[in-house]
Amino acid sequence: MIITVKQKARTTPSSPSTPAEAGARECSHSLSAADLDALAARIRYWGAELGFQQVGITDTQLAEHEQRLEQWLREGFHGEMEYMARHGHRRSRPHELVPGTVRVISARMDYLSAAARPADELLQEPDKALISRYALGRDYHKVLRKRLQRLASRIEKETGPFGYRVFVDSAPVLEKALAEKAGLGWIGKHSNLLNRRAGSWFFLGEIYTDLPLPLDTPAENHCGDCVRCIDACPTGAIVGPYRVDARRCISYLTIELRGSIPEELRPLMGNRIYGCDDCQLVCPWNRFAQPSEEADFAPRHGLDTASLLQLFSWSEQEFLRRTEGSAIRRTGYDGWLRNIAVALGNARPQNAPEHEAVLAALGARQDDPSPMVREHVEWALARHLETRPVF
Repeated sequence: MIITVKQKARTTPSSPSTPAEAGARECSHSLSAADLDALAARIRYWGAELGFQQVGITDTQLAEHEQRLEQWLREGFHGEMEYMARHGHRRSRPHELVPGTVRVISARMDYLSAAARPADELLQEPDKALISRYALGRDYHKVLRKRLQRLASRIEKETGPFGYRVFVDSAPVLEKALAEKAGLGWIGKHSNLLNRRAGSWFFLGEIYTDLPLPLDTPAENHCGDCVRCIDACPTGAIVGPYRVDARRCISYLTIELRGSIPEELRPLMGNRIYGCDDCQLVCPWNRFAQPSEEADFAPRHGLDTASLLQLFSWSEQEFLRRTEGSAIRRTGYDGWLRNIAVALGNARPQNAPEHEAVLAALGARQDDPSPMVREHVEWALARHLETRPVF
């Protein structure tokens, strides 16, 4: 939704051509520099009241990041994510996506729940399902979008109608580049945003606006010589500092990829069935991360402790019911079964009954309606039959 300012002066040939541009003109004339400074301070205060840990403001100049994006696309690192290239320069030029935009209000919200069982423990238990920490609770898109809309409404109450649009990973937006410029952190070698006081366990959201607010100072990079994230990546997806080949990334393979997972990568995925946090788990800056107090981000349906066999037994109706309002819906039911089949192929039962239970669960899916699911089930069965343990 875009709320625009009504123009008080008659439009002339040299006047802004869009409602949002007209709003920027009127706001800049009606608010002094001191007014805008005070408004920016209040925006940060209101953001904190709404549960954001930090709010920053930046302009729309992303030329350097645009070049990096174009190079990444030329190398084909986006895989099947065609939407990354579909929108042309609108991703790196906010004023083309929303005409009249002169500033971006960037906000971050911590999501790591203290109630969730630690991911590093689950990595040591291959019969358990490991789900990326961000997806254990309610869909973050809904949580952040609602809060940002409330923030925009609070600004409007203060200034009167103005041009704006709220984004939460829902449109062609270079959110990490904007957050870096807004002073919320720096883009690390794993491509995630890092903050010296909060690590990387947080979500980002933006308000594109025509208000000419004062700018925050961009964050400095503090990765130094550290390469722990590069060394820790299970599939070698971080092909160099600040260069991620999504085609090898477990998050891409388990969420974005709609077809078969390359066979050579399947054994490297372990029990990770939705996303991957390994690069964050080893990052030294995450020792400063603070647990989230947001109830919406607490684990639902025991997803932080569930076994692979439990989740593999879900019917499609149960999957839809248990993932209602969850980011996990994005993978779809077939993708969910595909991912768990791979994890079961990597599982290492500790006794004969456990091994037979795995074989029985996989066998029950051999006639699944989805050819993709059947393919991954057959692969998992073959893995167990080829290396049948002796108990």
